Amino acid sequence: MTAGGQDAGEEPSAARLPSRVAKLLSALFYGTCSFLIVLVNKALLTTYGFPSPIVLGIGQMAATIMILYVSKLSKIIHFPDFDKKIPVKLFPLPLLYVGNHISGLSSTSKLSLPMFTVLRKFTIPLTLLLETIILGKQYSLNIIVSVFAIILGAFIAAGSDLAFNLEGYIFVFLNDVFTAANGVYTKQKMDPKELGKYGVLFYNACFMIIPTFIISVSTGDLQQATEFSQWKNVLFIIQFLLSCFLGFLLMYSTVLCSYYNSALTTAVVGAIKNVSVAYIGMLVGGDYVFSVLNFVGLNICMAGGLRYSFLTLSSQFKPQQPVDKEDIPSDLKN
Repeated sequence: MTAGGQDAGEEPSAARLPSRVAKLLSALFYGTCSFLIVLVNKALLTTYGFPSPIVLGIGQMAATIMILYVSKLSKIIHFPDFDKKIPVKLFPLPLLYVGNHISGLSSTSKLSLPMFTVLRKFTIPLTLLLETIILGKQYSLNIIVSVFAIILGAFIAAGSDLAFNLEGYIFVFLNDVFTAANGVYTKQKMDPKELGKYGVLFYNACFMIIPTFIISVSTGDLQQATEFSQWKNVLFIIQFLLSCFLGFLLMYSTVLCSYYNSALTTAVVGAIKNVSVAYIGMLVGGDYVFSVLNFVGLNICMAGGLRYSFLTLSSQFKPQQPVDKEDIPSDLKN
């Protein structure tokens, strides 16, 4: 067999079995981007009081489109040109993408960082449920017990939240649903032979930026943004542009982490990041109201999340077990 034949034969295997380093680095990259964007968005929406999370989302989509298109023209990356089959291949990802985007920004503006963090942990049980239903995965009793600890802690914290905001709670639960579904469907749709990770990112943003812009105009969101008083503040503009760039990095790192790992691992890395965000949020932001029961609930939820993260990541990064030849698809045997 020639060297070219070996390369062709080994490529499917390499694509299916990414290295442990690639898995780990993609997870760390996602966690870092996710941590930074929560802090920047919180500063924009709460500290500065920027009134339009939808316009901020549009800025992040526009940054994604421009960066990927310029990279494609410069031949740094490749993804397929548009054809009529792409919307069918992607559906329902664009809807989940924009729902995840807007609900996440809206809930960030209406909740304290600790409560936002705790309620975002419902993404984990939702992802577990969706992976069981859609991808047919099964999970151990230890993982299920950890999930119950997360849910119990979240309910205790929410029940004693002195700064309760119904609208914020609705947005964050919607964000949990969209995040879980987006992670699972991204894993399902991201076939390298079709759109690939860059194509998924680019066409998601392209399909949803115009409908989101129409929504912002019809709801008065765009007008509020244009009339905002801080547009002459250089520091605000820098943070707004940083948020747009981080929005692209977050979407890219989410897709990258889902590509190299499971959707559940992506959710777990996000949960680990949320632990640091929660405790930092008690000191900064100025909108967390302390109570003993709320603090106890936060810590139960965090402990369950960390235990769950340890169990999931330790199983994710275990070396691959040898596969019985009878289980290998016929197209990979040749």
